[in-house]
Amino acid sequence: MKILVRGTNWIGDAVMSIPALRELRRIFPEDQITLLTRSWADGLFQDASFIDEIVSYDKAKWPVRDILDNSKFLKRDNFDLAVLLPNSFESAITAFLTKIPRRIGYNKDVRGLLLTDPIAVPEWKDRRHEAYYYVNLVQNVERLLLNRETVGRFEYDGKLEVSDERKSAARKFLIENGIDFGRPTVALGVGSANSRAKRWPVENYAKLAEMIANDANQNVVLIGSKDEESTAAEVEAHCKVKLVNVAGKTDLAMAAAILARSDLMISNDMGLAHLAPAVGTRTIVLFGPTNPETTRPFSPNAFVLREPVDCAPCMLRDCPIDHRCMTRITPERVFEAAFAANGGDEDEQ
Repeated sequence: MKILVRGTNWIGDAVMSIPALRELRRIFPEDQITLLTRSWADGLFQDASFIDEIVSYDKAKWPVRDILDNSKFLKRDNFDLAVLLPNSFESAITAFLTKIPRRIGYNKDVRGLLLTDPIAVPEWKDRRHEAYYYVNLVQNVERLLLNRETVGRFEYDGKLEVSDERKSAARKFLIENGIDFGRPTVALGVGSANSRAKRWPVENYAKLAEMIANDANQNVVLIGSKDEESTAAEVEAHCKVKLVNVAGKTDLAMAAAILARSDLMISNDMGLAHLAPAVGTRTIVLFGPTNPETTRPFSPNAFVLREPVDCAPCMLRDCPIDHRCMTRITPERVFEAAFAANGGDEDEQ
């Protein structure tokens, strides 16, 4: 059987879908699994053992162009099954126009009419972690196509492979940019492309970087996308120690490899905060306006640090008051969680 999986649209969601993708591979071990996704995800999944093929595309200016181009292109592959991870209408109509015989996804809005097997959104959707939402879809795929229910009986695996070749390339890149591998390396994810309210103040990151460099004697590397380049530059400008700033200078594949070569990641709630623990790096994530119960990194390598204020989680992209959920988290508290004896072994509140 040829299975087309429509991937998610954000880095964090893509990482949170890994347990579902691994379960899909487990229940269909001999079948071909193709991931249809945005081009940035090539770097994320290029070493993934649970996918046979990646078909990627760049988002067009007009959504109808994506629908027409993708459906025309995919028709030639004669897929038997489409599993739609995102809730978008566009993903459902693309699978419909591709004429894939079985199309399984959540019954959101009016797109249920385009699916052969519309799945009801579970009542717990806003109370459980997002990873379970994707796994629940695969549970329904197994029930509908294989008439059995084994998904959920095993521990979910959210790990993401990074090849030794990519790790070696990341090591070379970091050395060329000034990293001394005689010392441990801490990556700081100081941005958040889609929400200013998620960002810890740049002055705090600068102070934390100084403490890491001076008190812990460790390298500090700033990492992020092109959209986060200006925020990283602000941190660098406020800092009194030398940093290695590679924000905006790597693609996602290299960012994943850099995180795999790092000893620790400290980050806002952003895509790389999900990626770092998935590639095996201990990660501390500062949560403010978003809900850690549903969107924290789905990994035992990740720990949440937050200030429990009455207005959080508000889910707003800009704080209308004093941003207390983030500003009340001090650099000293983050440093203590990262480097004190047994620090970070459990979430702090």
